[in-house]
Amino acid sequence: MTDMENLDSNKQLELHFPMMENDEYQKAQDQEIKLGIEQGLDVSLYANPEFNWLQMEQIRLGLKDKVDAAFYADPSHNYETMRQVRLGLCAGIDLRPYIDKGFVDDDLKEIRLALLNRLPIDKWLWEGMCAPQIREVRFGLCEHLDITPYFDRQYNWMQMQEIRLGLEKKLDVSRYANHLYSHAQMREIRLGLESGLDVSAYSSLVYSATDMKEKRRALISSKKTSGAGGTEKRNAKKSIFDTLDKKEFVISVEENGNKAFAYIPWVPGNAVMKEDIYHDLEQRGIVYGIRHDAIDDLIDKRRMNEKVLIAEGIPASKGQDGWFEFFVRLDLPRIPAPLPDGGVDYVNIEAFEMVDEGEKIVVYHPAQQGSTGTNIYGESIHAENGADKKPLRGVGFTIAPDGVTYISRMNGKFEFIGGRILITNMLVVREDVTAVTGRLEVDGSVHVIGSIYSGGYIKATGDIIIEHNVETAQLIAGGNIMIKKGSCSKNDCFIEAGGEVSGSFFEAANIEAGGDVKANYIMNSNINTRGRVIVSGNKASLLGGKICAIKGVDTYNLGNRLHLKTVLDIGRNELYAKVQAKYAADREQLLEELDALEKMRRKIRRLCASGREVPEDQQRKVFAAIEVKTHALAELDGESAKLANLTEQTMKEPIRVRGRAYEGSSITINGISYLLPSEVRRVVFKLRNKQVVMVGL
Repeated sequence: MTDMENLDSNKQLELHFPMMENDEYQKAQDQEIKLGIEQGLDVSLYANPEFNWLQMEQIRLGLKDKVDAAFYADPSHNYETMRQVRLGLCAGIDLRPYIDKGFVDDDLKEIRLALLNRLPIDKWLWEGMCAPQIREVRFGLCEHLDITPYFDRQYNWMQMQEIRLGLEKKLDVSRYANHLYSHAQMREIRLGLESGLDVSAYSSLVYSATDMKEKRRALISSKKTSGAGGTEKRNAKKSIFDTLDKKEFVISVEENGNKAFAYIPWVPGNAVMKEDIYHDLEQRGIVYGIRHDAIDDLIDKRRMNEKVLIAEGIPASKGQDGWFEFFVRLDLPRIPAPLPDGGVDYVNIEAFEMVDEGEKIVVYHPAQQGSTGTNIYGESIHAENGADKKPLRGVGFTIAPDGVTYISRMNGKFEFIGGRILITNMLVVREDVTAVTGRLEVDGSVHVIGSIYSGGYIKATGDIIIEHNVETAQLIAGGNIMIKKGSCSKNDCFIEAGGEVSGSFFEAANIEAGGDVKANYIMNSNINTRGRVIVSGNKASLLGGKICAIKGVDTYNLGNRLHLKTVLDIGRNELYAKVQAKYAADREQLLEELDALEKMRRKIRRLCASGREVPEDQQRKVFAAIEVKTHALAELDGESAKLANLTEQTMKEPIRVRGRAYEGSSITINGISYLLPSEVRRVVFKLRNKQVVMVGL
């Protein structure tokens, strides 16, 4: 059989390997394509599995903004690069030449902002320049500084920043513009120059930044104690005419050219006039948003040594981001209310929110366009539009033709978990469940208003909530099981949940749980849980029966004075071994599937190398399936390692007893057993040097 025939015989591979169909990653890609179709866009530009969903989103937003998204529709560009190119195109800026020079992500952002402000950034870029360095160049150009003192490849961005700050203050930056200084040393010299100190006393490279700081502070202290007398003597030597008709003031531009401040220092004879201020503004090209009243007030009232705002542009205002308005409650308490004795009120908790078929549950409010601003140079500042949110995902709802209204498709239980809407079927049983009622098997959740008595049987893919009591019964749930009042039987009540099991009390119950088991009282019960057994309240007791809990036990009292046999098996017990065995079996299955997929990939490559044509769609499916299986394998290994780490000897509190632990209680942690010889109070049982020890709370 030829290679091509072998390939044809395997065309049904996706029937054996689900590829991407059930993967959340693929769902996100499909959602972007679906959203583009709903918006009337040509999705052929990005309907390609080589794009991840974030890249697809940027291409879709470009099409929506009516820019040529083909400019950046290249799988080799990550989504942040695509985003910057898209925002540039919205403002009429082509960033592709900069991508060709190796600039990406935040580099492009700084370049785009510079071009938006019409700054000659091209002259000041070098190959390999990082985003913070570009930002320092942009800040300097924006404030019309001569940036050549710090435009040097030998400076990191923090050194560039120190030199720029000195230029803004009109300091002699040559005193520290040396790449041999660290940025911290530069800062100490700059601060000294700002204070009018003779920095030569500490600017030697032999001094560390800490040494420089100490010497600078010493010079400041010395200057303060020298007194004003010396100053008067020095000034006395000058002619009185030297102190008249001075024009000392500073106009500083801040916030990327959006504000200008004037500062007139108090010095003898300083006679700054309004004309001086206006002349300087004109020379610097500041023409917009000039506050004439502030300039009048500054000069007329002689506001010396005060920083005064004299020009202010209108900043660009980003549009409001899109947001979801929910018409159902999202704030139902996940944790029941505490009782006066420290226990938990399982009876009065609202466990879920119900919705009706056709009910409006959510409305999406789209992002708003931003408003353009104008800086003090009269230049228009492009405003970013608000960011749209991705559509909500989940089950049990539909989106109305308006594209923003989410409507329930059924009468059921509403949950919003992990950003997903889950509306599942909820069967409400308004009577007691017994053997006469029959077996209840539900694809969804079950809410029993009454109790469950002898012979009751409920199996649900979702949650099971019982308002009152459970006696002899069998309950099986894919989700959580809550028995509000509690369960009391003769060891013929069987409860199995994929998630948590909770109730006011459990007596002689058999419980299997994937999550925690919680109650105010547990007696003579056999519990196996991958989580933790938590018995709340100041009168809470865990006595009798056998508890196998991988994550541990937290109770008030353990056992009783009658020495009722109470067995705790924590950590690496039989249940732990069973879970790890399941992980191992699942891992072997994944490895087999990956091996088959790798064989297919090698076969495809051989065929392509020999000049045979292999459908592109089939190639993509195989490659995508390998990616999904590899990701699943990594997640599985992560879960197994997490469980192993959790049960190491360093477990913080495997067994926590907040009240009394009575004689005769049997404790096993990671296979190491200990029989409590006498009553103890407020202790934690843990492993230390392969022995069970007690540590006081």
